[in-house]
Amino acid sequence: MEWDIVHISETDSTNRWLADNHQQMANSYGQFAVWTDYQTAGRGCGTNTWESERGKNLLYSMLIHPTAVPVNRQFVVSMAVANSIAKVVSKYVKNVSVKWPNDIYVGDRKICGTLIENRLQGGVIKDSIIGVGLNVNQLCFVSDAPNPVSLANVTGRLFDRESLLHELLDTFDVELADLEGVRGRYLPQLYRRTGFHRYRNALGECYAEIVTVEDDGHLLLRDVDGRTKRYAFKEINFLIDN
Repeated sequence: MEWDIVHISETDSTNRWLADNHQQMANSYGQFAVWTDYQTAGRGCGTNTWESERGKNLLYSMLIHPTAVPVNRQFVVSMAVANSIAKVVSKYVKNVSVKWPNDIYVGDRKICGTLIENRLQGGVIKDSIIGVGLNVNQLCFVSDAPNPVSLANVTGRLFDRESLLHELLDTFDVELADLEGVRGRYLPQLYRRTGFHRYRNALGECYAEIVTVEDDGHLLLRDVDGRTKRYAFKEINFLIDN
């Protein structure tokens, strides 16, 4: 599907800009993307912020209308986003995985984060605004983010951000065209897909292994005693050695 794409030099948040401005664009029922050189208030999930040096990284938001997706399966949109970004990043670097729910990792370091805001109507998703921050050409990170990395850090070369954007949008289109197969592509590339690893839940630190991610997005873990428990986002933390 064709994307209407707008570039702006600066905004507080591409998600907010798209929410406020998409109806002024040519086709209010189409797919839109906006990308920027700098965000003054870039957001991650919850209270997280996103560090990005001006003009170095790819900061963009997409608007789609997945009206065939019922509310109880809305996590499929998150999986489709993660799959498409992981596929593109894997073309340039090795050891790429998806850290539940939708962060993209290279080894034990985060290269991309996503913020998805769905608007629901009549039991389905009326529209989704999907904000993506992909570390591309930034070489030094100065915030307290524990483990950032960029494509340039790993490859030793710089990338054209606009070309990457088109590649990401095209790959996302392919995922959207096959939503039934999204979960099958998502699960095998999960970060820490096999073995026991350190986590922290409300009771403290524990060792557990991933059993699966359920259709509604809950993470199912099994502890060393064989007990399973399901977690919503922010109910469990991955403990990663820096």
